[in-house]
Amino acid sequence: MAKTVIFGHKNPDTDAICSAIAYADLKQKLGVDAEAVRLGNVNKETQYALDYFEAEAPLNIEKVEEGTEVILVDHNEFQQSVANIKDVHIKEVVDHHRISNFETSDPLYFRAEPVGCTATIINKIYKENNIEVPKKIAGLLVSAIISDSLLFKSPTCTKEDIDAAHELAKIAGVDVEKYGLEMLKAGADLSDKPVSELITMDAKEFSMADAKVEIAQVNAVDTEKIYQQQAEIEKEIANHIQKKDLDLFLFVVTDILNNDSEVLALGNGKAKVENAFGVNLDQRSRALLKGVVSRKKQIVTALTDAYEK
Repeated sequence: MAKTVIFGHKNPDTDAICSAIAYADLKQKLGVDAEAVRLGNVNKETQYALDYFEAEAPLNIEKVEEGTEVILVDHNEFQQSVANIKDVHIKEVVDHHRISNFETSDPLYFRAEPVGCTATIINKIYKENNIEVPKKIAGLLVSAIISDSLLFKSPTCTKEDIDAAHELAKIAGVDVEKYGLEMLKAGADLSDKPVSELITMDAKEFSMADAKVEIAQVNAVDTEKIYQQQAEIEKEIANHIQKKDLDLFLFVVTDILNNDSEVLALGNGKAKVENAFGVNLDQRSRALLKGVVSRKKQIVTALTDAYEK
């Protein structure tokens, strides 16, 4: 039987990579020949978690051999997935996002739950199969929950996520608050990132009505330090918009200490940003979104509503 390949979305974050590793481990324990891979570079936050728990990053791929059985974690929208997603056999999906632009010719196992992190669901699946979560895997799963919930401060975070994180932290042997803050700070160090990487390292494309929208998000402890490079950032985004024929590119810099986001909007859809959040973009095409930290629950939902009105 051919190997089943498991991966998260393009420009992977900690949940995309750690959930793929964990789900491959679980599948192997259930007798499935499974392998975790990734669709992009490992960011500093994820590398911190991998190094801390002595785990190797999965193989980086761009395409999967035609006909391969795959499992998608932490995503389902085809534009966020492997380049030749329509040429493979999707066997399962485990996700916590909206369901959009997804269809298959065959039945499949599709599990989407309204929790803050895919890792929370995977922890539950371990339990359902009466399989203990190994220490290393527990560490990776709690790292994913910390990342997606911004250490439980995101509005996407649920009691299930918090309970799972504390349970997994105990198995992994870490203090969830202390470890979590150090991991988030490691991810917020963007001093060595070129602008081209800043706007792509955690970017996702969405279909909203008839529009193509891309939203890039980075975490920081000093948002103004990021925007010191705004002229260069705008130039890179303009090239990105032209290359991908985007209607809107939203660059979101999230302050992990104050739980706000400073956004830069470029493209024909700038007015949609103002309508969605009830703000006025300044002469720099920027606005402060107070209390907004979640792309999934606060940004995508508001923008989608604005485009569909």
